[in-house]
Amino acid sequence: MKNQIFGLLLSLTFALSASAGEWVNISDAVTASLKPGYAGPTAGVVVDRASGAVFMVVNDLGLWRSLDHGATFARGDQENIGGRCETGWALQADPAGRRLFCFMIYGSSALTTDGGGSWSKSGTSHLDFGSVDWADTGKRLLAIRHESGGLLTTSADGGLTWQDLTKGFSGCGVFDQSTFVATRAAEPGIFRSTDAGKNWTLVSSNTPSAAVPTVFRGKGYWATGKGILQSADRGLTWVDLGAPVAASFGPYFGRDEQHLVVVGKSGFQESKDGGQTWQLAAPLPAGFGIGRIGPNYAWDPDANIFYASTMTKPTFKYQR
Repeated sequence: MKNQIFGLLLSLTFALSASAGEWVNISDAVTASLKPGYAGPTAGVVVDRASGAVFMVVNDLGLWRSLDHGATFARGDQENIGGRCETGWALQADPAGRRLFCFMIYGSSALTTDGGGSWSKSGTSHLDFGSVDWADTGKRLLAIRHESGGLLTTSADGGLTWQDLTKGFSGCGVFDQSTFVATRAAEPGIFRSTDAGKNWTLVSSNTPSAAVPTVFRGKGYWATGKGILQSADRGLTWVDLGAPVAASFGPYFGRDEQHLVVVGKSGFQESKDGGQTWQLAAPLPAGFGIGRIGPNYAWDPDANIFYASTMTKPTFKYQR
């Protein structure tokens, strides 16, 4: 009881101290009374775009949910999530809301289809990151196993059963039950499969820097570090979207495909005209970067809040 009271008081203190234009620690209220794993207090954050619910990974102690923009948290995974996220693409939320798959390492992975009310534990885990065909069945998963030489693995039943494919991959995405896209560790370009990963064809000479593309309203978006590639035909062809921008994570979408945010070395960049122009929306938190290992970023467009989490550090939010 004392720990619960202490945590509540600490969370209220952080909530009251938050002001516009500052990165504020929102995880200490949770971790102060716990003993997170060796990789630091938290590693993973994602926002349900529809509800604004914030999900935060406490290392080795599960997924915690906030319904008040990070002011207070309660464990929200029914003890089905374990380990941590080492990449910014491990927590994959459905852009339409409510559904979330957690691709975890050193702990169990799981799927929720009702905003965290109930969970289905994955039949495999220790996954660096992955992709879900939210726009199709919501059950086709494609992921890369941790420390496996880039081994692709896939599930057609929401994670209950898995089938390993081949090694040598560095990124992956899925449009529907049979259409995959991927990048290879030793070969430039984007590769595409239309038979659930059995055969692959090079479809673009561009090599994205992001590990996973975003699929939103039927189109694919893949950050390259210097801009965004877009595909309107399930990954068959890719073209540059709008103006160049430092983009390593995202895009995260607002009210529609015209309103989007990316994260790169210069911070959170926002466009309200489909990527034609960009404006700095928030800087990176102190000590955060854009490497593949570590940082997780998220955006709540309705509340106008940005979130950041990485191994060895607390989770932060930035209120504009």
